[in-house]
Amino acid sequence: MLATILIVDDERHTRDGLRSALEDEFDVYVASDKREALAVLDTEPIDVVVTDLRLGADNGMEIVDECLRQARPPIVIMMTAYGSVDTAVEAMKRGAWHFVTKPLNIDELEIIIKRALQTRKLQNENVALVRQVEEKYALDRILGKSEVMKQVYETIEQVAPAKATVLIGGESGTGKELAAHAIHNLSGRPKAKLVIVHCAALSPQLLESELFGHEKGAFTGATEKRIGRFETAHGGTLFLDEIGEIDSSTQVKLLRALGERTIERVGGHAPIKIDVRLIAATNRDLRELVAEGKFREDLYFRLNVVHLTMPPLRDRKSDIPLLAAAFIKELSKDNGKQVNDLSPEALQLLLDHSWPGNVRELRAAIEHGVVMCNGNRITPRHLPASLKGDVFTSAGPRLLGAPAAPEDLDLAKMEARLIKRALEITDDNRTEAAKLLGLSRRTLQRKLLEMKGGAGTGD
Repeated sequence: MLATILIVDDERHTRDGLRSALEDEFDVYVASDKREALAVLDTEPIDVVVTDLRLGADNGMEIVDECLRQARPPIVIMMTAYGSVDTAVEAMKRGAWHFVTKPLNIDELEIIIKRALQTRKLQNENVALVRQVEEKYALDRILGKSEVMKQVYETIEQVAPAKATVLIGGESGTGKELAAHAIHNLSGRPKAKLVIVHCAALSPQLLESELFGHEKGAFTGATEKRIGRFETAHGGTLFLDEIGEIDSSTQVKLLRALGERTIERVGGHAPIKIDVRLIAATNRDLRELVAEGKFREDLYFRLNVVHLTMPPLRDRKSDIPLLAAAFIKELSKDNGKQVNDLSPEALQLLLDHSWPGNVRELRAAIEHGVVMCNGNRITPRHLPASLKGDVFTSAGPRLLGAPAAPEDLDLAKMEARLIKRALEITDDNRTEAAKLLGLSRRTLQRKLLEMKGGAGTGD
């Protein structure tokens, strides 16, 4: 099936000329004003709209607005004989995908339309990815289809209905708290409370009181009785994050609570029965802490009945497109944006990054991209500088997508190819390309003039 193009222009010879030039490759519709354009949009599934800025009494910017209101918004390319930077910026802010000036270069316009259609394909693929995430590759709010994540899902589904204590390990940002939520939600206690305590955030005395509660007058400042988190979680689940940070005194009390299923409030003496499913998490190796005498071995065995390890993002990079698609959908809605997808170059930057902050860092990077994006597609220029730095601080041959051969190790040729690659990644934005390369814009301009004068690109 041919892609559908709508040409909107109040000049008949322009409409007819564009239809004649494009109809061999596309299914072309034409309209002379906003009313005719809306009639086509209401009845035909248009992929790309090419509209003039001046449409008699109408304004092409209104066409952009109307396109964005469609259930399936087409990509808009603005054309005008009144081109200016301000007009281009305004069109892009309103949601136009590209901006061309008259008189048109038909070959150039065809290339732009094909790039737009590739963007449409990527958008559709991302919609499919989000659907896959929601329907197949998600457990509660944990996303992924990699083999390591399938193992995580299997463990969670197996352990959730039981009452056994679970110890979740993994680096910071891997989703340990999400795993705890999933275990609780898939258990037989989904309507009961899930109570969360971040152990490292509290001093030993405050943590003890937080967990077990205290009686009035138990210590200075205890002016009234306090119910602890164990009692609050009665009948539900208690999640202790960063369990490796608790002090020895609290470890003893926690061991007793797990063994006897009773607690005593600080300053109290009456045992209180508890019915609590305990889940603990740590980004530290508790076995090492046991060997160092910093964590009780008997408590470790009590906690480690079932062990679940959340893998780092660097070990599940095949999940990055799924995660990115889901985050774009979520964060676009949160920030009032209409961002749909990532450009191929932006996705490659995500795949190349080492992700020391794991999924949490990826989510922050996508949010940065959504906030900085004025159109509907995140490109490298919208992503944090730390990601772009990964690419341009690596070896030149790796940047260029192939291993280095001896004949490639010509410094001038490699520099020219890197400059070309930077311009491709930033859609020919010289300011952004200069930033990626660590150059001033003036220096980049000089090097481009030198290349044009005969240095070549090395291709």
